[in-house]
Amino acid sequence: MPPKPSTLTASMIADLQSHGIRLADPKAGVASRRGGAGPSDHKAMTIDGITVMVPVHTATAFDSPFKASAPAADGSVEVTCDGRSVGTLSFPPRPRFYDLQTADGVPYSHIATLHGRDVLATTILQTCIRYQSRTKTCQFCAIGQSLAAGRTVAHKTPAQLAEVAKAAVALDGVRHMVMTTGTPNATDRGAAVLCDSAAAVKAAVALPIQGQCEPPNDDVWFTRMRDAGIDTLGMHLEVVTPALRQRIMPGKASVPIERYMTAFEAAVPVFGRGQVSTYILAGLGDTRETLLDISARLIALGVYPFIVPFVPISGTPLEDHPSPDPVFMASVLQPLAQMLRDGGLAAESVKAGCARCGACSALSTFEKLLPVREAA
Repeated sequence: MPPKPSTLTASMIADLQSHGIRLADPKAGVASRRGGAGPSDHKAMTIDGITVMVPVHTATAFDSPFKASAPAADGSVEVTCDGRSVGTLSFPPRPRFYDLQTADGVPYSHIATLHGRDVLATTILQTCIRYQSRTKTCQFCAIGQSLAAGRTVAHKTPAQLAEVAKAAVALDGVRHMVMTTGTPNATDRGAAVLCDSAAAVKAAVALPIQGQCEPPNDDVWFTRMRDAGIDTLGMHLEVVTPALRQRIMPGKASVPIERYMTAFEAAVPVFGRGQVSTYILAGLGDTRETLLDISARLIALGVYPFIVPFVPISGTPLEDHPSPDPVFMASVLQPLAQMLRDGGLAAESVKAGCARCGACSALSTFEKLLPVREAA
């Protein structure tokens, strides 16, 4: 069992994810991504045995008081804050499957990428019905940027995904996979393409999979996704105050929160308690009380609320919006960790996906800091 993280570790993770970090050697570690579906403009870093995603390409990161030295001979990196040493970190190695390409010449890294330390992630459809419309697009979204830059392909086929997943498991010990997608229509909202892709991957390799999409119009899709090989489901609220949803994500807000709630209620019996999650961006205007209130409703349904600090992505309408203060994040994540414990949910019990990975938030670290329960 890995050692329990310290409160200093949790504080350092929260600080780095809020402020970002300047790199003495931008090429160190796994190549970072600009644009695309998140996490973008980040780099994976390991702190006290915990791998997290830290902003490196944002305006906040460029002005960050934190700086990472070039890696030493043993791979360790010194972290300073305003010139004062505050700790060390390391970078996960570049995955070996990045060196391969498909028979028709598409680099594997254009099909799927490594997130955190051991998660394979892909955006199956790199387009979205909302993205091209200024009146509908989510203002934090950069799904089209990596496609425009030629770093990915618009539609990853089931065969391509299966080929890359098999290689990532064999060469790099990948343990689970995240499949997300731009929303292709207003009916199944991506569930159908997730089914086709998951079935192909599961036929090639035994890999736990999380599928992510907006709530489909018919709850029968939850059973279809499970039967196709999807182990956990993510349906992401992102913002929870109705007026904020309408302003920040006007197209997605056409699917009301109450539809998400009925979808969660229908999906949990299919996938199991704790195997349905939602991604919520803290720092866009939802208050602490609002975030904890919605979390209480979600946990009661058996849904894991994965709350992460908002990180602005260059080239989006919200590129200059600040990330939340680490004190604010701690004021949300610390009580949320206890709420999850009381509700019988835990990141380490999730079979696959963002909550299992935990790299985009300090939430799982706060869970590990909770006092160990004494046996009854």
